[in-house]
Amino acid sequence: MQRCDALATISEDPNRLTRTFASAAMRRANKLVGSWMRAAGLEVRVDGAFNLLGRWNAAQRGAKTFLLGSHLDTVRDAGKYDGPLGVLAAIAAVQSLRERGVKLPFNLEVVGFSDEEGVRYQTTYLGSRALAGTLTAADLARIQEKQIGKARRPRGEFLGYAEVHIEQGPVLEENHLPVGVVTAIAGQNRLRVIFFGVAGHAGTVPMNLRRDALTGAAEFILTVESFAKQHPGLLATVGLISTAPGASNVIPGHAALTLDVRDQSDARRLAAVASLHAKAKVIAKRRGLKLSWTPVQQTSAVPCDKNLAQIFSKCVAQRGHEILKLPSGAGHDAAALSAICPVAMLFVRCKGGVSHHPAESVKAADVRVAVEVLADFILSLAKRQ
Repeated sequence: MQRCDALATISEDPNRLTRTFASAAMRRANKLVGSWMRAAGLEVRVDGAFNLLGRWNAAQRGAKTFLLGSHLDTVRDAGKYDGPLGVLAAIAAVQSLRERGVKLPFNLEVVGFSDEEGVRYQTTYLGSRALAGTLTAADLARIQEKQIGKARRPRGEFLGYAEVHIEQGPVLEENHLPVGVVTAIAGQNRLRVIFFGVAGHAGTVPMNLRRDALTGAAEFILTVESFAKQHPGLLATVGLISTAPGASNVIPGHAALTLDVRDQSDARRLAAVASLHAKAKVIAKRRGLKLSWTPVQQTSAVPCDKNLAQIFSKCVAQRGHEILKLPSGAGHDAAALSAICPVAMLFVRCKGGVSHHPAESVKAADVRVAVEVLADFILSLAKRQ
């Protein structure tokens, strides 16, 4: 918990917590967390995607590796636990195993991924997708750091990946439980939507002759909200909007926005994206606007590995806690790692279900449970090898 506090002081912004991919703040964070990895006896390096890696060569040469971790980047004006808690919990769990003289039949590696939130390039999982080798040509063209492809790891290297993360929801709190076992991660689409109109003088263009890009975007934003409320399980968000020319006395001729669509069902999610595209076209045509609809990212829903989830469940029960299984509506690096190995996640109770906000809060006692369960998980996995 003290390390979470210390890490939260490293930010790009002086008055709020912000750490984005490849920033100077991210490099400082890697240096600090790397020092904690070394204190735990790990061999530390930073790969081509700025992922921080701490390795315990616990087994003989040629043995496979189990990966633990989460991400060290944040959203803008973030809380201190979303991502970093999972990295620091993994370091603590590995250190406890080493101090007990545990022998493992596989190697362990703790990773602090460089970009899960997607703030800098508006596409998520850059760090974990680079490691998994699943970045597309479009991704690589968008990213300025050309060495990122060197982070790719060989297929078949990893036994699996486990991630501790705050829940980002109220379910554990409502059930009075410290931790829960994740069953699946929702799929998501990210898109960039632009309405093109005609800029004009605010005092001279009659209302019935205007082609206002911002009012078209505003109608679409409300349509997104209404559509999502009508479809249970669907989550749709416009999180960013910008206009041009951007003056108080000029009719906006250009309005660009982001669209984030998520669902546990890939079929429902893809159908929703298609429906919202159709609605955007109708709005644009009726208002005399042109529409640009550009997919930025698409991630399928990811089921967590049943065997790994079962190990987590048994470890939770052995620590005297009720087993609660729940899906994640948020995206996680585990989704990207599922392309190359089985994945599992353990949620930690979060006060009020608040995340992506400075008010993020967790209890030290709950974090202790998570670290203990994660260490037990590794020991149980070792017995099965």
